[in-house]
Amino acid sequence: QVQLVESGGGLVQAGGSLRLSCAASGRTFSNYAMGWFRRAPGKEREFVVGISRNGGSTYYTDSVIGRFTISRDNAKNTVYLQMNSLKPEDTAVYYCAADRTRALPSRIWGAYDTWGQGTQVTVSS
Repeated sequence: QVQLVESGGGLVQAGGSLRLSCAASGRTFSNYAMGWFRRAPGKEREFVVGISRNGGSTYYTDSVIGRFTISRDNAKNTVYLQMNSLKPEDTAVYYCAADRTRALPSRIWGAYDTWGQGTQVTVSS
């Protein structure tokens, strides 16, 4: 089973960009579909984006389409989330998650086996 460590969060003004990284331990990273979720204060955890094992399929929640891009580098055991045109409503703790059961990413948080500790993203207006 992999272990996940997120990085790259921070404080940014509206319209700015951040790039989150999620580094996985272990040698079987390519066997995992990966997802990014977020939890804003007072709200439920929500799916943001997912990527298939080989990176060929990606799914985005509607609110981030055209602004966020997920990618993965299986040689580096890392998945990335490039976030552009950030809005205050993107403020949340962002978590990456790994699913070893399905080749394609699920939008359901319960499908994921392993979670990172989260990284805070704060977008000021």
